[in-house]
Amino acid sequence: MTSTTAAPAPASATLTVEKVGGRLGAVISGVRLGGDLPPETVAAIRAALLEHKVVFFRGQDHLDEESHEEFATLLGTPVAHPTVPSADGRYALPIDSDYGGRANQWHTDVTFVPAYPAFSILRAVVIPPYGGNTLWANTATAYSNLPAPLRALADGLRAVHTNDYDYAALRPNAAPEQLVHYREVFTATKFRTEHPVVRVHPETGERVLLLGNFAQRIAGLTGADSRALVNLFQSHIERPENTVRWQWQVGDVAIWDNRATQHYGVDDSDDHTRKLRRVTIDGDVPVGVDGRPSVLLSPETVPAPAFGPASGATTTAVES
Repeated sequence: MTSTTAAPAPASATLTVEKVGGRLGAVISGVRLGGDLPPETVAAIRAALLEHKVVFFRGQDHLDEESHEEFATLLGTPVAHPTVPSADGRYALPIDSDYGGRANQWHTDVTFVPAYPAFSILRAVVIPPYGGNTLWANTATAYSNLPAPLRALADGLRAVHTNDYDYAALRPNAAPEQLVHYREVFTATKFRTEHPVVRVHPETGERVLLLGNFAQRIAGLTGADSRALVNLFQSHIERPENTVRWQWQVGDVAIWDNRATQHYGVDDSDDHTRKLRRVTIDGDVPVGVDGRPSVLLSPETVPAPAFGPASGATTTAVES
């Protein structure tokens, strides 16, 4: 694949950041993304990302899989999805409507492994004429705005996350080929990981809620009690004032802090094609308020993908 030749990278002085939501979301302008950005521009992007949780760039049509990945390496180490094959044999995950790729459930990427991605970088390739927006929610403000008794309760809880969930129940209208794709590809290896419900963000120090659709149950509770608590805390994450919505254009890039957000791909574009490409940056093992790290329950290790390290292959927390 031939990477598009990039124009000279702009200095960070030309970079502007404009908020698009009260609790998260900002548009960054004055930057042509690529692997040749100077350190001060990368630092400015990272600072905006940590502050606003999700940042958006318009007009990045020059990017392809190779230059997308080259830019990603400036933020960390790219990692493959633990089970889903890439679109390019490397790190570009296909988010395609052909396989139900609208992800119309609130989730944080790949939380069924311990060190799930720190950042996700999503690039719009084909956008439908209407619909297909993506929503993000701020899991830090969701936690900080909980009543004090609920914060205290959440601090002591742990949840089991898995990729082996009832896909058909969540998507009753899914086509048979989508169900087959889910069973044969997404759950090719079935993962179970126990995370704290509240993790401490390793860069900002914020406390964030760690749930989403991969959260199967609260550890140590019965099914009914577990579901009631998951729904309770999840409802605070999904409150409209805690979210931002992005209407995609071809060439858009969104980058989000996967440790402090959830997102939802709205499935409302009928049969129109929607194709995006995602590269994820390796994360770290979450640590709860009590200092206990997340634990991989099964399998014993995260299998290596066809290329590079698997997302979440690290299973041991780094001591501070």
